[in-house]
Amino acid sequence: MSTFFDFGLHHSIVRALSNMGFEEATAIQDQTVPVALQGRDLIGQAQTGTGKTAAFGIPLVERLDEENGNIQGVVLTPTRELAVQVAEEINKIAQFKKITALPIYGGQDITRQIKALKKRPQIIVATPGRFMDHMRRRTIRLDAIEIVVLDEADEMLNMGFIDDIKEILKEVPENRQTLLFSATMPRAIQEIAQQFMTDPTLISVKPKEVTVPNIEQQYMEVAEKQKFDVLCRLLDIHSPELAIIFGRTKRRVDELSEALTKRGYGAEGIHGDLNQAKRDSVLRKFKEGTIEVLVATDVAARGLDISGVTHVFNFDIPQDSESYVHRIGRTGRAGKTGLAITFVSPREIDHLRLIERATNRRMERRSVPSMSEAMEGQQRMAVEKMLEAAGRENLQAYKTLAEQLLEDVDSVTLVSAALKLLTKEPDMTPVRLTEEAPLRVSKKKFPPKGKGTSGGYGAKRPQRPRTGESRPRSGEFRPRSGESRPRTGDSRPRSDRQR
Repeated sequence: MSTFFDFGLHHSIVRALSNMGFEEATAIQDQTVPVALQGRDLIGQAQTGTGKTAAFGIPLVERLDEENGNIQGVVLTPTRELAVQVAEEINKIAQFKKITALPIYGGQDITRQIKALKKRPQIIVATPGRFMDHMRRRTIRLDAIEIVVLDEADEMLNMGFIDDIKEILKEVPENRQTLLFSATMPRAIQEIAQQFMTDPTLISVKPKEVTVPNIEQQYMEVAEKQKFDVLCRLLDIHSPELAIIFGRTKRRVDELSEALTKRGYGAEGIHGDLNQAKRDSVLRKFKEGTIEVLVATDVAARGLDISGVTHVFNFDIPQDSESYVHRIGRTGRAGKTGLAITFVSPREIDHLRLIERATNRRMERRSVPSMSEAMEGQQRMAVEKMLEAAGRENLQAYKTLAEQLLEDVDSVTLVSAALKLLTKEPDMTPVRLTEEAPLRVSKKKFPPKGKGTSGGYGAKRPQRPRTGESRPRSGEFRPRSGESRPRTGDSRPRSDRQR
């Protein structure tokens, strides 16, 4: 594997990467950075967590002119959170150069964004809808753009952004360089490549296991009515430092976070209906450890990069293998281990097997924990707290009081009372959750496993594909003749998509 010295990068970028703790390039970086540095169009097919932000961030910072205050690079991302995180990473790569990246997304005051644009950033990282708003207002000039990056292109397709992307690509200079990154290659993404890219090189990086190997993956067969009590027992047993719980719908997230709070857990939820200020507030609390549990929908959690997440609970089984990989990829980061537990109803076992086949990873079946196991977990935590306090805290001020207590009460009884006070006993406060129907998804939605290839796609911006509608399918990047244009929307309510 290459080091960053091998790419012939400017010394300031190598220094920045070293400061960021990057030593060797990842597989996707190793193959894409040299191609992108040559100014060629490329398609990078890789799963989340493979280092693809740096794979396009490094060429952006290396190739753009720091003396030129015009917008020279554009990165389009599916969500607000991902836009912020991509901009942050690019700014870290550019920390020793006079290049800045500005995130622009819906939900933020547009006049504030216009003011920030006057500071002349060279790179814009944006959600497609808000970028289109600025295009219409002429607050973003497109004539100096040299590089366009489409990040998580398949997710932008799923969220209904395909038409916006096409409009943007029509407006930016034709002689630009285009870099497209996507975990899967549905037909609509292939058509984008055919229509708007010049002879792109396809680089496909697929690990033997799609999911991260240092994440322990388990599942429990649980009836819908029992899920919440089982979740509470697991939280009591594991006492996670930071946990993310995934629910299928916004209603589910709201009800779950409220029910967990009733039972004494520090929990809040995020989904697409929350305004940006509320989302930022919840994420800040979670990152700072003020709350221990984040409840989220798939859409709201896309692109979240929060270090220190120890557990992921799939309260509702995800729709497909890609969603599963994105969900559990929130833990097991930076070389640390993580635990992902998925709840399945008896009627969803076949769906679980399809996810296992698609990810090439078997989940370990675990039995539902009992109430006594939950109690034991909390007692163990109380013992650990006491031992930690005994070893670290200055207890001199309490010793006289302890000696007085020991004159009246024997030591075993006294320690037992202290442990009881420290132990969070299972809370059975009644809660009500609206039941969700078992997930039934056609097996056709799960692509067969296959190997990607590396090489040129061979198209040079041909005529626009003919119109028509058909549902895109995830799969390998294989151009097919005579295919009709796929449907670009999704079945999610409009309110859970983001501009």
